Amino acid sequence: MRHNKAINHLGRKSAHRKAMLANMACSLILHKRIITTLAKAKALRMYVEPLISKSKEDTTHSRRVVFSYLKQKQAITELFRVVAPKIANRPGGYTRILKVGFRKGDAAEIALIELVDFNEAAMAAPVKEEKKTTRRSRSRKPQTKEAEVPAQEAAATEAPKAEAAEAKEE
Repeated sequence: MRHNKAINHLGRKSAHRKAMLANMACSLILHKRIITTLAKAKALRMYVEPLISKSKEDTTHSRRVVFSYLKQKQAITELFRVVAPKIANRPGGYTRILKVGFRKGDAAEIALIELVDFNEAAMAAPVKEEKKTTRRSRSRKPQTKEAEVPAQEAAATEAPKAEAAEAKEE
């Protein structure tokens, strides 16, 4: 049975695992995206999201708590000065994991983990609304009437202008 086995130990002793996750979290905060195995990315998400939530409140206590996990001053200042203001109104879900493929040597599944609000390509792309499609076929409405109406209005507005121009010339 698998009771009370919530974390993935990643085949490492606890000190090695904590150091590895702290280093990966610092790299994620500084570079905004890293590529690693899928298992490590999922473990990193569980490790870094509470720290990002803690960084929303910029107090000495929250800085010390986050520093006890990360141990790098550059990562702490980046987290509290750059990342925290950008995610201030987001209620959670600060990271995104995208599967990339498989590693060549051992076929381990590779994933890209990134901070959601720092992906410029995804934020700049226009959001498309998908049309709802049904399995039933529908007959299309004839568009000739709709196309004729603007053409008639255009001709009606051009005719008085032409007559007014001729009247001025005479």
